[in-house]
Amino acid sequence: MTETTQMLGSAAERLAEVEARIAEAAREAGRDSADVRLIAVSKTFEAPEIRPVLATGHRIFGENRVQEAKSKWPELRNEYPGIELHLIGPLQSNKAKEAVALFDAIHTLDRPKIARAIADEMKAQGKRLQLFVQVNTGEEPQKAGIAPADAATFVRMCREELKLDLAGLMCIPPVDEEPAVHFAFLAKLAGELGLSGLSMGMSDDFETAVALGATHVRVGSAIFGSRPPVAAEPG
Repeated sequence: MTETTQMLGSAAERLAEVEARIAEAAREAGRDSADVRLIAVSKTFEAPEIRPVLATGHRIFGENRVQEAKSKWPELRNEYPGIELHLIGPLQSNKAKEAVALFDAIHTLDRPKIARAIADEMKAQGKRLQLFVQVNTGEEPQKAGIAPADAATFVRMCREELKLDLAGLMCIPPVDEEPAVHFAFLAKLAGELGLSGLSMGMSDDFETAVALGATHVRVGSAIFGSRPPVAAEPG
């Protein structure tokens, strides 16, 4: 068996396992697993490592960096039709034009400057993206996201001033806290704001997220394996 064949089988098996776990978590929560979208987070992985997952028919992928995504996804989109690409990492306003051109969804709307830049680019490019507001539920100073107390004002500005059709909210819980608390809080906040989308849950906690209403889970290492460290994207 070649290394490529081993990688293909391994990636496909891990993807199938994650899908089965999502289905079971949804069943136990009395939900339809079809209401949970699995975003396979392919950041730091190159095209040869992504193709085995594409070969299974999976088409929803997540990336953290605009430049990295730009280097690999145009070619993969030519090979595999129907790919839906989600930006799940922080976005700089000077990359808004490229991000809107490349991605189908952005999960990290978290400040007026970037919201305006995205709104302007969607209008200029005649393109509508799924947009999620990132909420810093743990109020961690080093982490991106709008403060919970400012979420309602920010959502109102996006809707009324910028005329953005928001899909939902996103969060990344603090690593040293129980994620269920943050997922439950995000679900409650989304309900108060009239938003149905909940982007929450990663490789270590996606089943908990599904139980608490996640509509999008962002799973990387459980599908692709461990990642090498990467350098920060240049500004």
